[in-house]
Amino acid sequence: MKASALAVFLLLAVGCSSSAPAAGTLAGERPEMAKAQMMLVTSPALSPGGPIPLAYSAYGRNQLPPLSWSALPAGTQSLAVIVEDPDAATPQPFVHWTAWNIAPTAHGLPEGLAGAVQGRNGKGAEGWWGPHPSDGKLHHYHFQLFALDAKLNLAPSAGRDELVEAMKGHVLGKGRLLATFIKPKG
Repeated sequence: MKASALAVFLLLAVGCSSSAPAAGTLAGERPEMAKAQMMLVTSPALSPGGPIPLAYSAYGRNQLPPLSWSALPAGTQSLAVIVEDPDAATPQPFVHWTAWNIAPTAHGLPEGLAGAVQGRNGKGAEGWWGPHPSDGKLHHYHFQLFALDAKLNLAPSAGRDELVEAMKGHVLGKGRLLATFIKPKG
């Protein structure tokens, strides 16, 4: 009896374990990103942990907020950005923006977008889709920057999952800026 209980426990343990990331995992928190060098990501419009101004939301002008970075690792050939909201009512974080092949010589965005590719967001469109939570709760937006040792060969129709897959084995560094947003009153 004890042997069969142990066998059932082992089967359950093996069946429940997986090398796949758990639902809701942010791109920068995936296991393959763990050894990446840390970079600093800042914005003149966003303070760390602070609110995103209305102009950068889909309730406002839906403008891409400016970002800048420093401490890129040696060998960086391109940069990628993924902006995600893990507080959305979806199994995976809602994707607000993906962009890749940003020149490592660029000092920031949006001016660094010349020659870069903007991928598909959670609305199915290419480019930035600003915060637009409808639930009245505070949402957290993770602006994640990745330094890569190569340029990526992805079509603009690619989304977050395709971008993360293409980045595997190429991430030299990562950085994140966290900001918040709540649905405006009225």
